Amino acid sequence: MARDHAVIGAAGEHLVLSRLLSRGILAAKAPDGTSVVDLVVHQRGPDGQLSIAVAIQVKTRLRGGGDGGWHMQKKHEDHAEPWLFYAFVDFVPENPVVYVMPSSKVAQVVRDSHATWMELPGARGQAHNDSKMRRIRPKWPFEVPGVYEGWLEQYREAWSLLGVKPSAEPAEVAVEGDEDLENPRFD
Repeated sequence: MARDHAVIGAAGEHLVLSRLLSRGILAAKAPDGTSVVDLVVHQRGPDGQLSIAVAIQVKTRLRGGGDGGWHMQKKHEDHAEPWLFYAFVDFVPENPVVYVMPSSKVAQVVRDSHATWMELPGARGQAHNDSKMRRIRPKWPFEVPGVYEGWLEQYREAWSLLGVKPSAEPAEVAVEGDEDLENPRFD
């Protein structure tokens, strides 16, 4: 049966949204089709008014195998804004994991890993053909500037990087049935 990529992407967005809300961080889904942004995170100011603090682009990975990474594009090399973060959702483990990363780091890793790959010879010694496709991966088979073994782990569930204080008390009581919602499976 074919997988609906829109549904898989929505599952990742809703997982990130639930993780934020359960921490007392007020967030909402951006309208479908919004450029760059999937979720908006609000911050209560000193006057009590809410304003948008940061935005999040969600990338979702469902299957195992391959390089363990997420699809990116050339345009992600240029999205380095202090208000923009990425949430890389990995549904492969039994308990899904979210890696929260500033867009400046994403842009640097996407740009540097692709540039390094372009400099290396292909499997038969030929030059690689350039394309719009890029990857974010836990590790590469070649050295990438600023990336080391285990580099992605520092971003695992790193919600504090958003710099947003909770607007409400974090959820302290689990609701019966939460365990099924927390570990959705799409196999």
